[in-house]
Amino acid sequence: MPKCFAPLRVLALVAGLVPLPVFADMPLTYVSDGKALFHLSAPDFWQVRSGGLRALKPPGSEEARLINRVIGFEPEAEPGVWVGFMSPNGVSTFAQAEEYLRNIGKSVVSDPELREQSRIRVGGLPAARYAGTGRRNGRAVAFTAVLVDLPGKRVAISLAVVEAGARPELVEDINAIYASFRAAN
Repeated sequence: MPKCFAPLRVLALVAGLVPLPVFADMPLTYVSDGKALFHLSAPDFWQVRSGGLRALKPPGSEEARLINRVIGFEPEAEPGVWVGFMSPNGVSTFAQAEEYLRNIGKSVVSDPELREQSRIRVGGLPAARYAGTGRRNGRAVAFTAVLVDLPGKRVAISLAVVEAGARPELVEDINAIYASFRAAN
């Protein structure tokens, strides 16, 4: 694996496997249909944006894909790093989440090449992790997709994308985001 992707590989191996001290300080709650589904925290000096339902067209396609509410994180000083979380209505199994991710994934990462997949735990819940490489806005990226089995027949879908050459210390912030993940009760 190219050296520039090594930091994200560390993210993929650490997220959900090793309890980490949580350095993320701004608490957030993902709400769908008036019900809290999960909580997480944003690191200091990261921008948080959320958006509701919208349709996106993958590059080179005329077919729009419906995207549910997304909470997105970006470090203020490095726009080539992005982490997003969502929980689409009607997605209640890993198989459905994988299909949803396949449908929207090309809007986030083009030419994806899956390199690793494993079962892990995130916030004490069963999760699946998929790591690979691709391109975003013409630049090489590493990505990690994480699917978390939530209570109540829902699945949280997360995607972390890091451009080649990003500062390795940002992986600590990304790991803090994943370490802060908890299902709402």
